[in-house]
Amino acid sequence: MGMNKNTVLAWATFIMLFVGVVLIALGAFKYREVSGIGFASVGIGFFAIAWVFNALKGRV
Repeated sequence: MGMNKNTVLAWATFIMLFVGVVLIALGAFKYREVSGIGFASVGIGFFAIAWVFNALKGRV
């Protein structure tokens, strides 16, 4: 069974959420200086992109 467009978007959403959680965790626990704010904001950006990918499922 091949992967269709919805399956690709579902996997992309899952990967983006995972990377977003990892970046926020790095910003919160490892880098507590100014760079931690950058890591956390990029993680939130990954969440936003994952949300868009999830909204596109079934419409593309």
